[in-house]
Amino acid sequence: MSDSAAGRLTTTTLGFPRIGPGRELKRALESYWADRIDASELKSRAAEIRAQRWRSQRDAGIDQIPSGDFSLYDHVLDTAIMVGAVPARFQRLGLADELALTFAMARGAEGPVGEVAPLDMTKWFDTNYHYLVPELETGQRFKLSSTRPVDEFQEALALGIETRPVLLGPLTFLSLSKIPDSTKSPLTLLDALLPVYGQLLAKLRAAGASWVQLDEPCLAQDAPVALLEGMERAYFQLRQAAPDLRILLASYFGGLGPNLETALQLPVDAVHLDLARGPEDLEPALELVPESLILCLGVVDGRNVWRLDPDRALAAIGRAASKVGPQRLMVAPSCSLMHLPVTVRGEEGGLDEELTSWLAFAEEKLEEVVLLATGLEPGGARSEGMERLRDSVRERRDSPRRHRPEVQARARAVTPADFRSGQSPSERQAFAARLRLPLLPTTTIGSFPQGTELRQARARLRRGELDQAGYEAVIEEEVRRVVRFQEEAGLDLLVHGEPERNDMVEYFAELLDGIATTRQGWVQSYGSRCAKPPIVIGDVHRPAPMTVRWTRFAQSLTTRPVKGIITGPVTILQWSFPREDVTREESCRQIALALRDEVSDLEAAGITVIQIDEPALREGLPLRRAAQADYLRWAVDGYRLTAGGASPPVQVHTHMCYSEFSDIMDAIRELDADALYIEAARSGMALLHSLADSGYSGPVGPGLYDIHSPVVPTVEEMASRLRAAASVIAPDRLWANPDCGLKTRTWAEVDPSLRRLVGAARLVAAELAPASAGAR
Repeated sequence: MSDSAAGRLTTTTLGFPRIGPGRELKRALESYWADRIDASELKSRAAEIRAQRWRSQRDAGIDQIPSGDFSLYDHVLDTAIMVGAVPARFQRLGLADELALTFAMARGAEGPVGEVAPLDMTKWFDTNYHYLVPELETGQRFKLSSTRPVDEFQEALALGIETRPVLLGPLTFLSLSKIPDSTKSPLTLLDALLPVYGQLLAKLRAAGASWVQLDEPCLAQDAPVALLEGMERAYFQLRQAAPDLRILLASYFGGLGPNLETALQLPVDAVHLDLARGPEDLEPALELVPESLILCLGVVDGRNVWRLDPDRALAAIGRAASKVGPQRLMVAPSCSLMHLPVTVRGEEGGLDEELTSWLAFAEEKLEEVVLLATGLEPGGARSEGMERLRDSVRERRDSPRRHRPEVQARARAVTPADFRSGQSPSERQAFAARLRLPLLPTTTIGSFPQGTELRQARARLRRGELDQAGYEAVIEEEVRRVVRFQEEAGLDLLVHGEPERNDMVEYFAELLDGIATTRQGWVQSYGSRCAKPPIVIGDVHRPAPMTVRWTRFAQSLTTRPVKGIITGPVTILQWSFPREDVTREESCRQIALALRDEVSDLEAAGITVIQIDEPALREGLPLRRAAQADYLRWAVDGYRLTAGGASPPVQVHTHMCYSEFSDIMDAIRELDADALYIEAARSGMALLHSLADSGYSGPVGPGLYDIHSPVVPTVEEMASRLRAAASVIAPDRLWANPDCGLKTRTWAEVDPSLRRLVGAARLVAAELAPASAGAR
């Protein structure tokens, strides 16, 4: 591993985007799943992506470059396989190949007696990255089943690059895991897990590694006593396993707060501080840091795309250097750069020159890290690069495009009367009767598959090869197809299929003033799924209706009700890169007001059901409990302000997915939605028990069909899930629907799945009808 250049601080990163500058990982994975390439070719392409990532960081001037932060699907899943935490249902598949096992655990598989459900999937802390939840047993036996971190360290070494291997720390791994059907905490398995980590550290040292990075972002949360005690026990044991292997303990996504002293007293060689989200950690860290410990200063924001304010960062670095000395400092991003697009250079010819000058993606963040490392040198703080950063900060601050006084005035004028309350139970029953909805009505979440013809039409429109009228003719035909299919399949509440939408957030961002979209700003969401987070650059305003035309057109094709579907304000904000000059609450209220106007226009167009999707409601929850109530207050207000654009005769539904919702049940109740569609297939309907226990009394649509798996469920599998749901939620409050939108699936999967979903709903409704009639 290279030392820092003479006269400057050591530079490092905690991780780098996995997908490649042109989404090479996505293309390789999907080619492999479609049998267009074999496993050998997939591994070869993955190796090329890893090499490119290491070289990019080396060429930028990064001294300590991570390895092992790459994954073909998910690093938490990789860790589970590495320590032998493979549930019995996957062991029974007899998959000797680690690649096949990885994808079976991630995506599900067909077993000898039916569908083998994948691991649950949920959000990685407060990000839009999804991880697979490890399943453990009360007597779990761990074993070192993979040496991938060692292999990738040696792979980089063969390229002449000595790296610092990255491992998910043992406490965070257990904190993210679950023991199904048990009240025991996974932390009780720590002593069984530690010998495996010790073996791995010894192997890394034997392979020539001088440093290892152990990621423990669980320390950015409120940590129970058992976790802190386990942290101390674990790191003393790991130190003994490889005494001369230097350890960087990395926590991120917030300050260490009350866990800071514990982290600084562990027997490690360096501790990383996220000073972008936890700047308050710096002063106490400088007072508590032991004399031998190195501080890794995460002063470059790894979660947002704005150019660095160099003076703020240099002040923190200078303060630390004066206290502990520059030789005991590293300069780094606040967290892994995997949450950013690869490079701004991909936006040439897309974003305007002014906006581009304000932005820094992953490669540009590397440049900022290296610049800061020279900031304490004579003249370093006034270098040409530093002055460019200052110019960017000043121009962004003073730009008139960021402020609209009329938008700010409207937001200030909001009163509690603007927040919508949902229908009463009797009103909901009358509504269902008016629409002639059966027991266990069926619907979908919104999007339908977008095939090659549709994607090509969108690309031709961008290139100017297809005019707007020709493009809209393609969209019209696709809407006709989707409506016709839903009628034939027997669905009760229809959707228009969203063929005009490239993404559930990006589509709205393109049509709202104050939000910018990128051409190549891709970020991994899970596996091969990538999204392009928009960038909130100023006050948000809706210049024209966004969804009315296609929803109204779909309704004109059928006598069955068609839902209008919009993405909610919290999700648009959470899945975008936010402004840094106003609070998230202020941005959320502005977006909610823009969407409120859309809701009003949908009602005026004759739409009787409007779905406001908020899958990111839980994701945005602060990691510290002290800040959670305030967030939930303004997040719920944002939803209800949006919904307030509809008058009481209109039903307002919502959809949520792939998060741990059990700790925000009060907030879900306060949304007062007329129906809640929620992901439940992977978890075996477990979430419904939390809903029932919380006193939630509204209609619920538990997902019966896991749309993130290529497996087509049978009628009986979905009927079994629906029966389980009906044992918890009154049948007259149940809907039948998939987990999520269907855009990522193919028609070959969606067609039979939805027909079977309708069949399952009718089967179970027939079984329940006498009891339900009696209950009413």
